Amino acid sequence: MDLEEKAQEILEALWMKSQEEGRDSVPVEELADAQDQAVRKLAAEGLVEVNDGVLRLTRKGLPEATSIVRRHRLAERLLADVLDTHGTLLHEKACKFEHLLDKGLDDSICTLLGHPRVCPHGSLIPEGRCCKERDEEAERVIAPLSEMDAGRAGKIAYIHAPEASRLQKLMSMGILPGTPIRLLQRFPSYVFEIRNTQFAVDRELANAIYVRLSPPGESAAFRSAGIPGGLRFRRGWWRRGRGR
Repeated sequence: MDLEEKAQEILEALWMKSQEEGRDSVPVEELADAQDQAVRKLAAEGLVEVNDGVLRLTRKGLPEATSIVRRHRLAERLLADVLDTHGTLLHEKACKFEHLLDKGLDDSICTLLGHPRVCPHGSLIPEGRCCKERDEEAERVIAPLSEMDAGRAGKIAYIHAPEASRLQKLMSMGILPGTPIRLLQRFPSYVFEIRNTQFAVDRELANAIYVRLSPPGESAAFRSAGIPGGLRFRRGWWRRGRGR
């Protein structure tokens, strides 16, 4: 369904208020871009209901709005992770870019980015068909540590750890955006190296670390390794520091 930008923005705002704020309906005056023509178009298509100046997403409108939010947040992720766009420019460019994404192309971008869970602002990205099918045909730019091959290297793109305790544990290991990382082995735990220090984590923590992958040729220069002796257990993960 082809909708003008203003109509898409109304659906996007209604989705966020209903799905993230738990509000069933929203007064029109709360929506800055709720122009009469756009609202009438949405109502005529059966995507929203309008009663006494109050808007509500319909059953037909919910999937359409979900798709718009998904495209916007994937656009933000693409701009931040691949094109290194940040600040107010990120949102402005994403607003324009989302309208250019055809349905289907968003799945290709999602696969390319490793099926990201959250946008750069920490908001959840609605899942698409590709997330459920885990289509891996395209070479990905971003991938969770848990899905990297042993020996693959890159830089940490972002962390998806809603629980504060898990986030603190990762940060205490030096897991920060922009930090170089190399996966050494996948079993029985995920062992990786950061700044000449090796750590081992379970799959749950490995799922939280998203890595901007280095080209395969660069990663191949590193030799896949196991864990040498001399490890000690500390605060719930294995750690080995070289030269200590």
